[in-house]
Amino acid sequence: MAKSKLEYIWLDGHEPTQNMRSKTKVVEDFNGKLEDCAIWSFDGSSTEQASGGASDCLLKPVAIYPDPTRKNGYLIMCEVLSADGTPHPSNARAKIDDDDNDFWFGFEQEYFLMDAKTDLPLGFPRGGFPGPQGKYYCSVGGRYTWGRDLVEEHADLCIDAGLNFEGINQEVAPGQWEFQLFSKGAKKAGDEIWIARYLLDRLTEKYGYYIEYHPKPVKGDWNGSGMHANFSNTTLRTCGSEEIYKKICEAFRPVTDEHIEVYGEFNDERLTGLHETAHVSDFSFGVSDRGASIRIPIITVENGWKGWLEDRRPASNGDPYKIAERIIRTVKSAKI
Repeated sequence: MAKSKLEYIWLDGHEPTQNMRSKTKVVEDFNGKLEDCAIWSFDGSSTEQASGGASDCLLKPVAIYPDPTRKNGYLIMCEVLSADGTPHPSNARAKIDDDDNDFWFGFEQEYFLMDAKTDLPLGFPRGGFPGPQGKYYCSVGGRYTWGRDLVEEHADLCIDAGLNFEGINQEVAPGQWEFQLFSKGAKKAGDEIWIARYLLDRLTEKYGYYIEYHPKPVKGDWNGSGMHANFSNTTLRTCGSEEIYKKICEAFRPVTDEHIEVYGEFNDERLTGLHETAHVSDFSFGVSDRGASIRIPIITVENGWKGWLEDRRPASNGDPYKIAERIIRTVKSAKI
């Protein structure tokens, strides 16, 4: 009988930044369909999700992708349930109000590739700094580019896994990179970011690197790392109205703190008002303004106010489920 390896992936209960956990279930004659992935359990007392006296938590499979690095392997994204079958408090995916997939999200995931031997970003020498920002963004060549082999391999893995992977580029600091994913449906968008992160983190194991998702890992005159959230719903895609766009943007103003609360730990170190950011305590929006909290893309305007918005505040370590849930709630609150 053929055996398959199902990698169950979930988010733990660590606060405020959850970590990925995973374990392998070997099954016989698996047909590759999500509905045939059984609910599984794990020791929640080891993941800050239960006490030792009542330690069982449940893993509910919600998305499946082929595992491009394993023979007969699959990647299973899971929600965490309590023992009674209800969503665990750490389960942000279950709170997303987008069952009709009306909201589309494109996330731009920035990160730093770190050398495990030096604990420095690739391209940073021991005891010093490389040349200042300016020549690294979208660069080519060994003088200004580090880590391309891993980044290219990660892109191939994501594409082979069936993710809607849309691009890669080196960012403005040495060792800093970005990839982009787009999905129709907020839950799917979050699933794919987490699977892409899983593939990226697992890949570093063979390179002697690790991924730093901290939004400001290098202090000083260096850009931080974000996860810009491009989003739309039917209204934004079709309204053709500058007035409606402004009303939706204004709906974000009174809940600035609530958004920042779920946009990632240490984000105040990145959102300083410098390095293409708005200040963490301010709110602004503008056409083609990368220094605003929310950018209205010029393409949206040129298309007759039909398109999307970009929230530039989410940090690189943010949870896409929590970010999407909060954005959807705010957009739906707009008085239009």
